[in-house]
Amino acid sequence: MRRTLRGTVYTVLAAGVYAALVRPRLLRWGATREEASASYPGDDLIERATAQSTMAVSLPAPPEEVWPWLVQMGCGRAGWYSWDLLDNGGRRSADEVVPEWQDVAVGTRVPSVPSGAFYFVVEVLDPARTLVLRSDFELPSGRPFDPRGPMPDAYTDGIWAFHLRPLPDGGTRLIVRTRGRGKPAAADRLMGRLFGEPAHFIMQHRQFRNLRRRVRRDGPSAGRPRTWSRYRDPRSRSAWR
Repeated sequence: MRRTLRGTVYTVLAAGVYAALVRPRLLRWGATREEASASYPGDDLIERATAQSTMAVSLPAPPEEVWPWLVQMGCGRAGWYSWDLLDNGGRRSADEVVPEWQDVAVGTRVPSVPSGAFYFVVEVLDPARTLVLRSDFELPSGRPFDPRGPMPDAYTDGIWAFHLRPLPDGGTRLIVRTRGRGKPAAADRLMGRLFGEPAHFIMQHRQFRNLRRRVRRDGPSAGRPRTWSRYRDPRSRSAWR
């Protein structure tokens, strides 16, 4: 009996520490209080959101040079620059900007899994400034649905938004905002806190690191546009001349 009581107390204490100290840091890792509390384009797509996070990083390249890396994301495209084994079917994310993957528009479907069964839809596109991806699917079937029509009895609905802001030193402040909601609400909140939020933190943190490495290596264009000599594996640097 004492052992059970002690275990319960420890569990409650651990949950309290996580909720009070750890979770708030995960939800706004790298972001200032002002960035976390600000409103961004696309926020209004998810009304009555039950979950929100804001993470940010400073990148050593201007928005115009960071933007091409973002619009080419997706499975079967450049990947997600994160843990490829987990979110890109084990295929390595691209190490180069590929012109064939730059042509996106509002309404474009961006596959989120190698099979293409799940995908994001581009909802907001403001070049070199804002890219908002949205994903909506029914539960438990996983079938995508149109959020502008009748809502299913059980669903998850969310956005993954990238906001680029120029820095005085010529770099970019990349602010990533997520907002979501779901039904049943209690189950959605529970799954989000137990799995969704920690998983997003791990994957987003990795993406920030890999993006910084890519844009730093790419270096400033200094006004010299690079041209694509011939199609090659996007992992090969020699494709650029």
